[in-house]
Amino acid sequence: MRKTILLSCIGILILLPAAFGQQAGKPACDRGCLEKYLDRYLDAMLANDPSPSLFARDCKFTENGVRLPLGGEGLWVNMSAKGTYKFYVPDIETQQIAFLGTAREGSGNEGEGTLVGLAIRLKIVNGLITEAEQLVVRPESTSSATGGFTSNVGAAVEKMGEPHPIYREVIPEAERPTREELIKTADYYFTGMQKNDGKGYYPFTDDCHRIENGMPATNVPLKPGETRPDPKTAKMYSAAWGCKEQFESGLLNFVTRIRDRRFVAVDRERGIVFAFGFFDHHNI
Repeated sequence: MRKTILLSCIGILILLPAAFGQQAGKPACDRGCLEKYLDRYLDAMLANDPSPSLFARDCKFTENGVRLPLGGEGLWVNMSAKGTYKFYVPDIETQQIAFLGTAREGSGNEGEGTLVGLAIRLKIVNGLITEAEQLVVRPESTSSATGGFTSNVGAAVEKMGEPHPIYREVIPEAERPTREELIKTADYYFTGMQKNDGKGYYPFTDDCHRIENGMPATNVPLKPGETRPDPKTAKMYSAAWGCKEQFESGLLNFVTRIRDRRFVAVDRERGIVFAFGFFDHHNI
């Protein structure tokens, strides 16, 4: 069974239990309920309508790390349509939901608007959104964010169509890792890539596949006439290798630091961790 790691659009991956933030008599949202909040958020942004029926009066809103007034700023101004790619990561324990997806911004040359990549986190307290954090990856920002792998993250993610079916598979309750175990495993990804030397602990399955900014970063088929590099002797890492081969090669060391790691949503039912972080690259 393929075990994939899907990273957020630009650099990507402990909160108190939700019970502390919920009033007596206010049942917590289940996964379907949390997903509806995300859909309502996108609808509100499209309409540029930060209604008090959906948002707390003091809702904290940030776009690309900058705190802004809710509504009338950032993507709220120019969003022209919702995209079709939607990846939800509901966290019932903390009453948060994270999301990877796409949207269209502006009218564009053909009236459709430009595709942008989205990474969103919402926090729900007492039936209202109290925190809304989003990364919007626009085409003009992708050259530095992606190292030149693609010119438009939004278009690349949209082309994927939908998340891999494995992300819908439910882990039997008796077999589910704890929240702490899932976060620990996810952090191995960051720790293994940071100053990668090939000597760390890399808990990948043999058929793991990495996707970065909507593009395959592993298991890429060779072009006619190309020879697959040997990960034990090569001087530069190859996208033709699998996840473990890349990490064990020690050639990902251009990532000098992955800082400000935040594991903002954990879906124990499906074994998914959504995280944010900043990737520092030396001399790139």
